[in-house]
Amino acid sequence: MQTVVIVIHLMIVAVLIGAVLLQKSEGGGLGMGGGAGFMSSRGTANLLTRTTAVLAVGFFITSLFLSWLASYDRKPSSIVAPASQTAPAGGATPVQPPTSGGGILDSLKKADEQQQNRPAPAAPEAPRSQ
Repeated sequence: MQTVVIVIHLMIVAVLIGAVLLQKSEGGGLGMGGGAGFMSSRGTANLLTRTTAVLAVGFFITSLFLSWLASYDRKPSSIVAPASQTAPAGGATPVQPPTSGGGILDSLKKADEQQQNRPAPAAPEAPRSQ
């Protein structure tokens, strides 16, 4: 559904750009020159003005519909008070102090290895302090 509306929206945008570029401005624009058209200058201006207005309304309607469609699946959440804070799925493993000879670098390497060997979380998690 969303893809269809996006395609329609992009087609409206392309035609709207073309209609705006074809209109005569005070400087002439792309619509200047050539008096041997199928319509008079005034009739062409009226047609392009009405076409631009219709396309602009279509652009706004599809834009509003796409924004409503994008927010349709969102669930409300409070910024002030988080809904619930649960413990991480993997659980925090405390870093053990080195028992044999090694220094702080060895314990950091072991902690890093333990952290990399944990399974990937099933859902997004909040960052944890170490």
